[in-house]
Order: sequence, then structure tokens, then C-alpha cells
Amino acid sequence: MTPITFTPLYMERVWGGRMLESEYGRTLPDDSPYGESWEIVDRKEEQSIVAEGEFTGRSLHELWTTRREEIFGTGLPDSPRFPLLIKVLDARDDLSIQVHPPAAIAPALGGEPKTEMWYIAKADAGAKLYAGLKAGITRDEFETALGDGSVAEVVHALEPRSGESIFIPSGRLHAIGAGFLIHEIQQNSDTTYRVFDWNRMGLDGKPRELHVEESLRSIDFNDDEPGMDAPSGTVIAECDHFRVEKLELGTGDPAANARDDRFSIFSIAEGEVTDADGRLYRKGDFLLLPQGSASLTATCNSIVLRTTLPS
Repeated sequence: MTPITFTPLYMERVWGGRMLESEYGRTLPDDSPYGESWEIVDRKEEQSIVAEGEFTGRSLHELWTTRREEIFGTGLPDSPRFPLLIKVLDARDDLSIQVHPPAAIAPALGGEPKTEMWYIAKADAGAKLYAGLKAGITRDEFETALGDGSVAEVVHALEPRSGESIFIPSGRLHAIGAGFLIHEIQQNSDTTYRVFDWNRMGLDGKPRELHVEESLRSIDFNDDEPGMDAPSGTVIAECDHFRVEKLELGTGDPAANARDDRFSIFSIAEGEVTDADGRLYRKGDFLLLPQGSASLTATCNSIVLRTTLPS
């Protein structure tokens, strides 16, 4: 079976820009700032549609529910929807400081738990990520900072380089600063609680909604000063929800499914690859390689992310 590609869903964001156009050669819908491209999604309100080939026009949800074993493989979660959501984020301005609720309290807050990871596809010089709190900051001190607008002074900042990654578990306070192009792999969830938004107006000219009470209940106040992650071999993130590998390929090197009886999602971070039929996939492309499919092949030095579900 040949790789399956989907039509991206572009999301306007007050902090977005045009990097999807300039870096990946995409055609954006209009001149608005686009901060997110949802590449792989199976949600009631947003749905990936197959772009071409045998399954053209069919939704990811239809493939997951009616062709699961044929396309995705065996021994997979018995979930009603495809369990991952994969995006590209273009941050030209700072995102809000936010948190996703842990599984233990998400239902009580009316949300869904959300653990994710970020792969830094491109970072401007001096661009900062925010993750966790500075060492020693207490909940009371954080609440004081919320009150006087000094939250940036108590949140831990990092300056990552292109090619690095960081794991963001539910409960970790975080924000993406201006100057990043990021591949985000996450649980299939869309619950985000904004705790501070830099006193900024939204696209409608009004302050964006904050979720201070929910955020304070969700934040892990013992999570201080995490660093960027160190790979374990090819693995750059692994948890109960996903496994992400960074494959550094030379010309002619293969990139296959991690298991022959399971699918993988490949995102091309650098370079390009071809499939068994000679179809070319370039930097910024995402594809689902069905179980049992032939390997992809790098046509030049390339970096490919391979995302799978845990065994």
C-alpha cells in the first residue's frame, strides 16, 4: 500500500505568520497570520481528509474506524478516534503561557488531558521557550506574579537550537516564544488553559479569554527548570501516548515502519524522500505509511521524524 497524505487545515492565530509559505512552499488561504497547520487530526470539529490516491476524499476517522487493521495494523488501541494529533506551529509572536490538564483532574475541569512534544524545526537566534517554573517558585509567588503582570520573571526560559526537542507532559506550565517553527505531536486533545497572555488583544481586538482557576489546579508546581531532551538512540520522545524517533538519513538510506505490522507517521524535517513508486516528499511534508508498506528512501541527507503508537 502506498503512503497516505492529507490536506492540511490552516488555523489563524494572533501570534502566527507566513513561515508555512516561505519555509515549506505552502499556499495559505489568504493574507492572515496562520499559526497552526493541523496535519493529522481526527476530531468531531476538525477532520483530516485524504488528499490523493486510493482513498482520496475519505476522512482519517473513516479509515480508522472501517479499515483499521488493513491500514494501521494490529494490536492498536480500541479508541473511537485516531489517538494522535500532529501540527506545525509558526510562532512569530509569543504564545500565551498555558497548561494542559493532567488526566486525573481533566474530567472535573470539563477538559481532556493533553501530553505533547515539540521538535524545533527552525529557531531564530535568541528565540525562547518557556517550560516549568524557575527553581524555588511557590504557588503563592506564582499567583502574586499573575496579579502584578510579572509572570515571565518566574517561568523558566530556554534557548533551544534547531533540531532539538522537548517533552511537555500534562501539568507542565509552558509557552512558545516568538521565532520558532515547531512540529508538535500530541494526544488527540484540544484543551488548553491560558493563565497569562502578555496583556495582548486577540484578532478581534479584545483580550483573549484566560482560565486562571483551571490553570492553577492543573499546574505542577514541583516542575522546575526542565531542559531540552537528550535523545536515547533515535528516540526523542516516548510515553504512554506516542513514540517519536529522529532518523538522520544519508542519500539512499531507507526509512521503514518501526514494525512491519504497524503504521508510522513520517514528517520530513529536512531533505526529501521517495516512496516505492518514486513519489517525492519534501521538507514540511507529512505522510502516513500503512502497515506492510515498502520503505521510503532518502534522496539526499535528510532528517525524518517517525511517530508510532506505543506497543
